[in-house]
Amino acid sequence: MAKKYITTAIPYMNGNPHIGHAMDYCLADVCSRYYKMLGDEVRLQAGTDEHGNKIFLKAKDSGVDAQVFVDEKTDSFKAFIKKLGVEYTDFVRTTDELHMKRCQEIWKRLEDHIYLAKYNGWYCTGCERYVTDKEYEENNGVCPDHQKPYEKLEEENYYLRISDFRDEIREAIESDKMLILPDYRKKEMLKLLEESPDVSISRPISQLTWGVPVPGDDSQVMYVWIDALSNYITVLGYPEEDISDWWPARAQFVGKDILRFHAIIWPAMLLGLGLPLPKAMISHGMILANGQKMSKSIGNVVEPMEVVEKYGLDAFRYYFLRHVDTFADSDFTWEKYDSAYNNELANDLGNLVQRLATLASKNRLAYQKPESFVLPEEYTSLMNDFEYSKAFDFVWEKVQDLNKKIDDEKPWMLAKNGETEKLEECLSRLIDGLLLANYMLTPFLPETVQKIKNVFDGLIEPPKIPLFPK
Repeated sequence: MAKKYITTAIPYMNGNPHIGHAMDYCLADVCSRYYKMLGDEVRLQAGTDEHGNKIFLKAKDSGVDAQVFVDEKTDSFKAFIKKLGVEYTDFVRTTDELHMKRCQEIWKRLEDHIYLAKYNGWYCTGCERYVTDKEYEENNGVCPDHQKPYEKLEEENYYLRISDFRDEIREAIESDKMLILPDYRKKEMLKLLEESPDVSISRPISQLTWGVPVPGDDSQVMYVWIDALSNYITVLGYPEEDISDWWPARAQFVGKDILRFHAIIWPAMLLGLGLPLPKAMISHGMILANGQKMSKSIGNVVEPMEVVEKYGLDAFRYYFLRHVDTFADSDFTWEKYDSAYNNELANDLGNLVQRLATLASKNRLAYQKPESFVLPEEYTSLMNDFEYSKAFDFVWEKVQDLNKKIDDEKPWMLAKNGETEKLEECLSRLIDGLLLANYMLTPFLPETVQKIKNVFDGLIEPPKIPLFPK
């Protein structure tokens, strides 16, 4: 039994949970459940990023203390994760006293690669990050994500010397020692790495007060990178505990918008600490609404809990894990969602369970469930490569094949003609196929998988209410 550590990107607490967060959590949960299927011991991390000016100002506008503000936001994210059926083992908050102390110790261990210098350049308040002159020119001085002009800043900050680690990071990415998926993102990261300057990791206390104090310098507060990125190892107990049983992470799941920080700054930090790099970094795309980027101003934001409430959790997981490509940008419309539920979940799987359970019960089938299942090589290959939407497609093809076999073999005619032996062989083979498909659905649709197991464990009465009522 191997130990596997899986991480999710900790969301920034200035807003509410959105569909991108849901994708991050669900993909990591699929990964975790798959490794558990294989018999591995798994730790799955989640958490919240709670420092920074945007949060401080949001709290001020709301008339509450910053700590009270992030406490409330964190509670809402924990409830959100629970509603998605995600089973995390570790939760970290960047305002936790222990996390903050560990960040300060990490800073001290990186001091050989940190220097103080004056910054004179551009900054995006919305992104809370510095912008190179090249990026400023490419975007005509306006942040494309927030549609606001970049600010001109002049201040003294501490910097992490990315140049100390550029060659090692490049070699790790090129050799897939730190696998970046999809492959085209790997190429993007290699290009960005060559252009990446040293990165500011602090702000003057005159500009930022809500954060972790820089050890040994009361005039500076840690900027987001050391504070937020360190969560993946502070939650394991680093630096005072030996984390080698769990680190390096088997997989780190991030959105494509923050991949550059995880593929460049985070590896630089790890190398500076003498720690191995994560084995794989999985970057998922964005979910579009009717082909457009979701925006509050446009009014096309899809609220994940509204989607869950319409047909239930597994319908949500079905659509966003099968019909949304694991890596690429994908589209959501209510029409597509309704069609997927009614024509696929209800018709393909729901009807298959109902028909087989009814036939088996009506004909008093003496069915012996297999003691174990052998997973098809194509399925395990796709799952091992994090090709989850393709693996889901593979399983669904098996479900559709079983529906076709029922229609072709007509077990009800075998019953009518009194061909008992052929009927039992036919139904047993079909149920075996259904239960194997059901087993392969374990990482994706945990609630449905359990319901189907309950139907065929000892062949209880077929469900009176369909699995997926229309």
